[in-house]
Amino acid sequence: MTVRLLTNIGRLWTGNDVCSNAAILVHNDRIAWVGRAADLPQSVPGVVDDIVDVDHVENLGGALVTPGLIDAHTHPVYAGNRYAELAMRSGGSTPSAITAAGGGIGSTVTVTRGTDPWTLCNGVRERLRSWLLGGTTTVEAKTGYHLTRDGELADVRLLRELEKEPMMPRVHVTFLAAHVVPPEYFGRQRDYVEAVGAWCADAAAAGADSVDVYCDEGHFTTEEARWVLASGRSVGLLPRVHAGAYSRRGAVQLAAELGCASADLLHHTSDEDIAILARYGVPAVLCPGTALQSGSPPPVRRMLAQGVTVALGSDHNPGHCGITSMSLVVSLAVAAFGMSVGDALRAATLGGATALGAPDRGVLAPGRLADIVQWDADHEGAFAWAFGLKPRRVWRGGTPVQ
Repeated sequence: MTVRLLTNIGRLWTGNDVCSNAAILVHNDRIAWVGRAADLPQSVPGVVDDIVDVDHVENLGGALVTPGLIDAHTHPVYAGNRYAELAMRSGGSTPSAITAAGGGIGSTVTVTRGTDPWTLCNGVRERLRSWLLGGTTTVEAKTGYHLTRDGELADVRLLRELEKEPMMPRVHVTFLAAHVVPPEYFGRQRDYVEAVGAWCADAAAAGADSVDVYCDEGHFTTEEARWVLASGRSVGLLPRVHAGAYSRRGAVQLAAELGCASADLLHHTSDEDIAILARYGVPAVLCPGTALQSGSPPPVRRMLAQGVTVALGSDHNPGHCGITSMSLVVSLAVAAFGMSVGDALRAATLGGATALGAPDRGVLAPGRLADIVQWDADHEGAFAWAFGLKPRRVWRGGTPVQ
């Protein structure tokens, strides 16, 4: 049993409100008490009989403290890079020209399939570690670059095993075999959809938490997405959907119909879609880095005004965005989406926890996981200034990781 007292917190952003001159008492991996330092109790039943007997006291020097950030949308299991493709796109090349030159998702599938498991694992390990060191204590991580039964299931197991290692964030594993149709199924898209649906039970058994489908132009239709998501839901996987990245294809309506845990990206979103998200309580996971590249930022202010729960993600993937810093994502959400710092931080903590179905994190409150970040600042407004604010210390489950 370990009791840790974090004190001299200049400004504590709990996820719900702000408290100045605060303290946090941590018991094992959970928060036992949080509030103004002046109100710190002399004893906490079941935790410590006398506050002077705590195991560790840490003076945070008047710094800003927040919950650990949550990245609600990533694609970290891949090998190789697509730098040449990114340069072509920045120069105005069309998707067809990029594909003809050997780019696109298919190129990552080819390289990932040809990479030995040890090398692939090391790459994913380094990416996950960079998230944690940057203050992100929970990462939603998708498969989707093997597109074979055995390869996708191996990716699920890889993510679940890496989570157990030291210096790793918590991982929410999402099964995304329905990313694109692999080359061996060319002309047989329906056969692939049925195969992915049949793999969902194995993915759940391997440790997946969610199932996702890329429902958009050039990927999968709403009917195909419905089949896969319903198959996943029937074996206990949370359904979520890539919706409206390039066009409106009814994915938001599908998310509402199936009670999806989230609808992601939403670059092309109408007022009707926003009303549906609000009415059916479907969280929107938005990714500023990718939205900036697409030139179609989602109408975030209208979403918030209608009561939609907003979460933020980096959309880390080899073809568009290499961000692993959620503090940078918060900065971009303020600058590109017009979010307030408070709304952006809430989306990167409590919003992410809601989208991932993880009520034990995202807020600093008694009983929640002690995933805590001390930042190199004394006010949350620094997120709007620094474009990648650095943490001084990170605690995962009450244990310091740096």
